Amino acid sequence: MPAPDMPVSEDIIATDYSSVWYHLTQHQPQEGVPPLVIVEGKGMRVTDATGREYLDATSGGVWTVNVGYGREEIARAVHDQLVKMCYFAGTAATEPGGKFAHALLQKLPGMGKVYYSNSGSEANEKAYKMIRQLAHLEGDGSRHKIIYRDRDYHGTTIAALSSSGQLERKHQYGPYVPGFAAFANCLCYRCPFGKTYGSCDIDCARDLEAVILREGPETVGGVVLEPVTAGGGVIPPVPEYFPIIQEICRKYEVLLHIDEVVCGLGRTGKWFGHQHYDVQPDLVTMAKGVASGYAAIACTVTTRALFDRFQADPADRMHYFRDISTFAGCAGGPAAALENLRIIEQENLLDNVVRMGDRLLDGLSGLKEKYPVIGDARGKGLFAGLELVCDRTTREPVPESYVAAIVGHCMQEGVIIGRTNRSLEKLNNTLCLSPALIATARDIDDIVTALDRALAANPLA
Repeated sequence: MPAPDMPVSEDIIATDYSSVWYHLTQHQPQEGVPPLVIVEGKGMRVTDATGREYLDATSGGVWTVNVGYGREEIARAVHDQLVKMCYFAGTAATEPGGKFAHALLQKLPGMGKVYYSNSGSEANEKAYKMIRQLAHLEGDGSRHKIIYRDRDYHGTTIAALSSSGQLERKHQYGPYVPGFAAFANCLCYRCPFGKTYGSCDIDCARDLEAVILREGPETVGGVVLEPVTAGGGVIPPVPEYFPIIQEICRKYEVLLHIDEVVCGLGRTGKWFGHQHYDVQPDLVTMAKGVASGYAAIACTVTTRALFDRFQADPADRMHYFRDISTFAGCAGGPAAALENLRIIEQENLLDNVVRMGDRLLDGLSGLKEKYPVIGDARGKGLFAGLELVCDRTTREPVPESYVAAIVGHCMQEGVIIGRTNRSLEKLNNTLCLSPALIATARDIDDIVTALDRALAANPLA
């Protein structure tokens, strides 16, 4: 109980700050800047412990609460399932687990099996283990290498960081797992080959083949990449990109793993980000928006053909995927995911993402015309980035402190936005926007207005 002479809000703040180790936070008290303590959410808006309301343009800070806050139907579905049967290890079946896997596969043509875990990092780890075990089951283990893309991010564990192209996130956590190698990013605005789209050969995609050849095709088992780079600066590829990636993977018999942890379940205007492009993956991983944050759930989805490769020799006692994830057995996750899926379908949220995404990008393009500090406005659906530069000609990035100032001013305006944060050396200069799929025209306009006011109030010195 709070002390009689202390307001509840102050007690919550003091207790939280003294007891919790926050994520991605330097714990250095700043005078007059108490930690943000979120106590309630409804729709697109959250309320902090002081009673102040914010429009959340980040879907929970990390692209998660896709259908918005306060969804009683999801909470009831989880409650009812937990009362009926809360948990059993993934060595057995549960009713919601089977139902959700079946429903999910209907949204993923060409895929055939769902493996449950409890976070995006873990889902990617499972995929890497599958690729590496196949290297041993079908050979001498040499085809264990996994190629990843510069600026992409695949999770917080050591192996997931080993496959991530964000040097500042990786700083001080090495040594890393061997057997991972990077190829070029696909950001046209800062083309790693110094070329211009329309007069290039999509060199960023073809660099995958160069890396496979450098590493040795006989050593490469898989490639992992996001459909739209998320925390690396919100980078959608050009239309020709993924068909080239697919062609290279098939040429060298490399498994294609698409990390949909951020883009999955509607963020880009389709069920999955890769469905905007002509590509058929072998593995798809997802988490975050699968249950909109109402329960922990992640999935590693494979083709039936890949699954069958683990069943080739039933007489061999080691010839199966010997893996388990404890909390994958919690039945609340797939129960929440089923209801989340139903809401997206019933409320036609994919169509809303397309409409509101167009409105958001139009608004950001208008800001770009108004403010020279905006070098590039890009995105797909309700997933957008504004890259800020000191000079449009040189494209010199603004200091990270300036980006933080814009985020802070938007907070003062009552709108929470995101940014690249200690991820990319000298390139943490992108504002990130990912409002929930339920966003209205008014919500989008309020986000753009807050950005307009923040940029106007903070001219680049």
